Amino acid sequence: MDITTFSALAEPNRFRIVELLLTGPLTVGEIASRLELRQPQASKHLKVLLEAGLVEAEVDANRRNYRLRMEPLQAIDAWLDSYRAVWTERFDNLENYLQKLQSEDN
Repeated sequence: MDITTFSALAEPNRFRIVELLLTGPLTVGEIASRLELRQPQASKHLKVLLEAGLVEAEVDANRRNYRLRMEPLQAIDAWLDSYRAVWTERFDNLENYLQKLQSEDN
């Protein structure tokens, strides 16, 4: 798991760009318009996402279509998976404890 991925996603506009790209490829102009950013700002954020490997650009004539790369997001999911068992166990313990408290009150 690369910390660069988290650093890139930590900025709210970049996170929103990733969310936009979940529906399919977009140009920088479309991204800027939907997020109400100026095009240079959107380009700056896309550059960071490109460097982090979260997006890729496909040249189409004089436009660049940006698309989401799933591999870094799958790596985050795999990393989180190691914590899911711990969370599940803790939530189960909490549920058991709350049920015990409820049964003592009755």
